[in-house]
Amino acid sequence: MKKLLLLSTFLFSTFAFSQSHKEDIDIIQSVYGKEKKEILASFVQVEETNKAAFWALYDEYEVKRKELGSKRIELLQRYASSYMSMDDATISQIMKETGALGVQTDKLLATYYKKMEKAAGVRAAAQFFQLEVYLLSAIRLTVMDNIPFIGELK
Repeated sequence: MKKLLLLSTFLFSTFAFSQSHKEDIDIIQSVYGKEKKEILASFVQVEETNKAAFWALYDEYEVKRKELGSKRIELLQRYASSYMSMDDATISQIMKETGALGVQTDKLLATYYKKMEKAAGVRAAAQFFQLEVYLLSAIRLTVMDNIPFIGELK
């Protein structure tokens, strides 16, 4: 778990604020996704009869999570590039988009928890949920630790 946290910290602090292109984002998400799946596989206890269904749902979830992750990285890049010249309208728009992404992420996670609960059981679904919330929180904290608050820099 700590290995993935360190990897996510490095990747997001290194790349999130550079002028990345889609290919850079894809590389970040690919490396992160591979490490994350390995950790999830060692943490989540799925009965043999439910493994195929669980992993199919997980893969669906990851595609959708990566789409939201790309939007979040693009939003962070916009925040960084406009930081010194942000007016109230820009701040308002960024805050609305940030809130909407958080709601979408939480809704996606809740939706896939329910699907996994039906397909793979309560324990596996709860373990998936716990690990995912942990990782999302760690990434959010890492990002917040590495960006200035609005108005902090002059």
